[in-house]
Amino acid sequence: MEPVAELRGVGQGYGTRDVIVDMDLDVRSGVLGLLGPNGAGKTTLLRTLATIVPPKRGVIRVCGISVNSQRAARRARRHIGYLPQHFGFHPGFTVYDFVRYCAWLRGVPDDAADVSAREAIDFVNLTERSGAKLKSLSGGMIRRCGIASAIVGRPKLVLLDEPTVGLDPAQRLEFRSVIRRLRDEQTAVVLSTHLVEDVAAVCDEVAVMTAGRLLWRGEPLQLADAGHPEAEGDSPLERGYMSLLAEQGAIA
Repeated sequence: MEPVAELRGVGQGYGTRDVIVDMDLDVRSGVLGLLGPNGAGKTTLLRTLATIVPPKRGVIRVCGISVNSQRAARRARRHIGYLPQHFGFHPGFTVYDFVRYCAWLRGVPDDAADVSAREAIDFVNLTERSGAKLKSLSGGMIRRCGIASAIVGRPKLVLLDEPTVGLDPAQRLEFRSVIRRLRDEQTAVVLSTHLVEDVAAVCDEVAVMTAGRLLWRGEPLQLADAGHPEAEGDSPLERGYMSLLAEQGAIA
């Protein structure tokens, strides 16, 4: 299976500070969970994959497009949906207005944008609230609206940064259902999270980052098997994650 996105020797940073260091990464259809402590570089990695910030060095390809210019970045963005942890919106927009606007930003053709917006809204089960103003929605509905904005136009690559922060258990179950449906449609999803249980529930693979580098990649069960019995954590997956970080000196 050809990767939807590829990073080769990618370095990223701000000023003289390196945040991503010589990273090689393939992203294929399915759900890749991205774990790592604060400051590991997860958000910077997603922003780089989303072509928001160009890499300082290395090569990025998305759907076969080498992202080596602004023009190439605009072409690649048609295939990318990105939901940052904190996304801005006009509170007076309706759900439909917001998702339709995001379709325009992604370059969805005008003759397809209306249908694409309504399909995305239906996908996250917000059809009955499509005419509601965003300021009237609950936190969970806002998150689902954000996911609709990320998937409008059916992008091949969907990047989600801490999408379940602040959601209650029922809302997180709804979110997981949406992610499973994206996986069933052969979408490549990268899910950055601190919540190991979300990884266990929906991810096909896990990548653990620390200090701007990929520390480990494999299946959730393999990560659980990597745990030491005496490691901190309330589940095998948490103990596996904490064991990896301890081995690399990423935690005290």
